[in-house]
Amino acid sequence: FRQKVNEICALYRQAPKGSVVLSVDEKTGIQAIERKHADRAPAPGRARRREFEYIRHGTQTLIAAMDVHSGRVIGTCSDRRTQADLVAFMEQVAQAYPKGRVHIVWDNLNTHRAQAVWEDFNVRHEHRFVFHFTPLHASWVNQIELLFGIYARRVLRHASHSSIEHLRERTEAFMKQRNQAPKPFRWTFAGFELQTGEPLRFKDHAKVRRTTKGR
Repeated sequence: FRQKVNEICALYRQAPKGSVVLSVDEKTGIQAIERKHADRAPAPGRARRREFEYIRHGTQTLIAAMDVHSGRVIGTCSDRRTQADLVAFMEQVAQAYPKGRVHIVWDNLNTHRAQAVWEDFNVRHEHRFVFHFTPLHASWVNQIELLFGIYARRVLRHASHSSIEHLRERTEAFMKQRNQAPKPFRWTFAGFELQTGEPLRFKDHAKVRRTTKGR
């Protein structure tokens, strides 16, 4: 567990020369929900009022990749999350990064672990792709989860989407806006201490940062 986390953290600190590091994942079950009635605006002494009834227009899956060193985002919406959908998306990634080594950080989903599929994919792209898997129960290691959190707050929370197309439009607008002035996340976790065989606990890590801050 510690070695896998440290390997990924090393990629986050610095990409190997001539390569890029992409954090990839899927956000599934995104509901296109339309509020049945419009909100009632707030007034002095009264909070905004929102109708609890809504209309379901279906769901979407967002598949996205984020360059952890530039902040650039590539994403697509689909009706399903199949192996074919993921391969089609990865072909878009290959077109966006046509040269050099591409390091992919993602979790242990079955579509990510389909070794034969990705061997064929790598053959088509001159073995440029290197796949790194986060440890089990460690989604926090995958930086794109941070982006999905921002997306949920800015696009989905309190939203009213009149159709699947409306949800897609707003999702695409969110990614386009991010790419106008992309910013990478500041990843501060340096990894686990391995010399003693024990993980560096968070409070110990904070203590080290406090004692070394003035040096």
